[in-house]
Amino acid sequence: MIFGPYTFLILIIFVASLLIQAYLSRTYSRWGNVRNSRNLTGAQVARLMLDENGLSHIPVNAVPGNLSDHYDPIRKTVNLSEANYHVPSVSALAVAAHEVGHAIQDKVRMPALVLRGQLAVPLSLGMNLAPLLLLAGVFLQLSGLLWLGVILFAGALLFHLITLPVEFDASRRALAYLNSRGLVAGRESQGARNVLTAAALTYVAGFAMALAQLLNVLGIARSQND
Repeated sequence: MIFGPYTFLILIIFVASLLIQAYLSRTYSRWGNVRNSRNLTGAQVARLMLDENGLSHIPVNAVPGNLSDHYDPIRKTVNLSEANYHVPSVSALAVAAHEVGHAIQDKVRMPALVLRGQLAVPLSLGMNLAPLLLLAGVFLQLSGLLWLGVILFAGALLFHLITLPVEFDASRRALAYLNSRGLVAGRESQGARNVLTAAALTYVAGFAMALAQLLNVLGIARSQND
């Protein structure tokens, strides 16, 4: 990391991100140990929600890892970590319904999801190149490379910005479905909300970090031009 005017802010957000990750792990673990009253596994809830939304063709797979759950828009599969796939916990219901929420977004062609998919590969490459261009621009005194790096950092911020409504909407769909179908009751509903809120905070932290990094590199670029 190159030190700039916002380096301290980046460090603060980094620490905050670690705390958020710890909060997510604690919340997920807590509700992962609470069996839901319907005794349904994440796989069963995902299958039910997919079928009821006209997505019977989408398979639900178990994948290794912890919190490795995701929807694959290329292969059209809902992938749940083994714990969420097999265990009838409140956390499993919340996470499974969230991933199916992404599948529903894909079905209705949610603009933000479509845009994120189109930009994912080029912006990912840009995120990897940006620090290298920034370093080269600073040490070689090449303002063109420096500002190109700034533009790529801005692309990273754009990706995080687009991700926020996609994730929030998937959680909204998940909670609405679980509550409307009576799959969570009483404190289980609040538990599912807590799990999804904790997960959402990680995306907010990612956006904040990208914003701080962009401000930092902007400050570096301006100082190099002075």
